[in-house]
Amino acid sequence: MTDFATARRHMVDGQVRTADVTDLRILTAMLEIPRERFVPPASVDLAYLDLDLPVGKNGSRRLLKPMVLAKLIHAADIAPVDRVLDVGCTTGYGAAVLARIAGQVVALEQDADLAQAARTALSGQPNVNLVSGALTGGWPQSSPYDAIVLEGATEIPPETFLSQLKQGGRLVCVLGGGPGAKAMLYCRSGDELGGRPIFDATAAVLPGFAKAPIFAF
Repeated sequence: MTDFATARRHMVDGQVRTADVTDLRILTAMLEIPRERFVPPASVDLAYLDLDLPVGKNGSRRLLKPMVLAKLIHAADIAPVDRVLDVGCTTGYGAAVLARIAGQVVALEQDADLAQAARTALSGQPNVNLVSGALTGGWPQSSPYDAIVLEGATEIPPETFLSQLKQGGRLVCVLGGGPGAKAMLYCRSGDELGGRPIFDATAAVLPGFAKAPIFAF
């Protein structure tokens, strides 16, 4: 029988603190939220490992590594009054962490089974609004947002989210689908979304965020 409380502490101490995540709100949230409730029953013993954990039908989607999720949220510099869009929330773990930090979280998921799992896991969380729709469209109904978190990689620069960010709003994601991918921090300034790499990271590419194939003749 896995001692999940001990596993959570080892995850935070060994994966998150050592990655220069110093925001006590993030550390406390990850120490307290039972990540095992957000993974398939057959995978609960893997819930706190340093890996992108398969979820959904045939493991087609992934929960971000705890370190990558924590560092992305840390880089987004979220204030307690901020409204955050969580794109690709899968089973809701990232949204649960964000809910401890932000004022309001809109958690977007397009997979019906994952959305239902998230709805169940996030039950009783008053500041999370779970919505269903194409991930590439964001959720303009509740925009503008102070911050947007993409819980996965995109091979396409996320310019389409510009209009859903407030002036000075931040967007964090993993850019690139291969070994050379980088975690990115984007900020809105006027009608531009300027970005810079913040650390090396890899993640599964979110549905709809892959580059169109180029055919050579």
